[in-house]
Amino acid sequence: MTITKSVLITGASSGIGRITALRLLQKGWTVHAAARRVDAMEDLGSRGAFVHALDITDPGSRQALSDAVADHGGGLDGLVNNAGYGVIGPMETMPLDAARAMFEVNVFGLMGLTQSLLPVMRNRGRGRIVNISSIAGQFVTPGAGWYGASKFAVEAISDALRMELQSFGVKVVVIEPGLIRTGFEAVSKPSLEAGGDDPVWGSMMRNVARAWAEGFRQGSDPEVVAACIERALTEADPSPRYRCGSSSESALIQRFIPTRLWDAMVRRQMIGD
Repeated sequence: MTITKSVLITGASSGIGRITALRLLQKGWTVHAAARRVDAMEDLGSRGAFVHALDITDPGSRQALSDAVADHGGGLDGLVNNAGYGVIGPMETMPLDAARAMFEVNVFGLMGLTQSLLPVMRNRGRGRIVNISSIAGQFVTPGAGWYGASKFAVEAISDALRMELQSFGVKVVVIEPGLIRTGFEAVSKPSLEAGGDDPVWGSMMRNVARAWAEGFRQGSDPEVVAACIERALTEADPSPRYRCGSSSESALIQRFIPTRLWDAMVRRQMIGD
């Protein structure tokens, strides 16, 4: 008898989350797709996914989702923490409220949902938690300091969870995508444009915007990341980290380059210095 595996994917209304949901549905998984915009997941529902509303910053919404998954029967085999976004701006001028809001989604919301789902996984003695980080979780570039900080936090949380859950049979994996064509740059565009009007930082931010636009034009298809997520969910002994997509190799190369030289290379590429 074939046992169907189940997975919950957050941020499933677009980009990596949506493509991953479609891929796993095609592979026969029971897919729970969650996001704020339920209407944007109608086609996932028509293909067999269980569609859930989720405001990941709201404890009540997280608990309602956890309860809904539990009511479906059994426990999850996989949790893909994909929901997240980026706000861009200089460290000096980025409003701290904007940084806090980003952390509420990218870090605290991720961990809050994980906490609500973990007991069942732990008691079953199996499961996978796949946290979607970024190459920005390994190094930052000008204008993206706060976004990078949120992804550095995801990396740290994942490392702690991986070690803590090892003896319970729950494996924790980090995915570090490079530049992926998901519309991320469109979400970040308002903050990029606002930074371009700053009297001090405008020139830098306009150069950063041009570098981002060029990078994302050459970015990889989100299907590359979806395939990587599937590997993380299905390999018997998954790697703690997977890098995939355009420029993801930079996260490895950076480790072997002296900091001053790396800074100079990034500044030359991103802001023309």
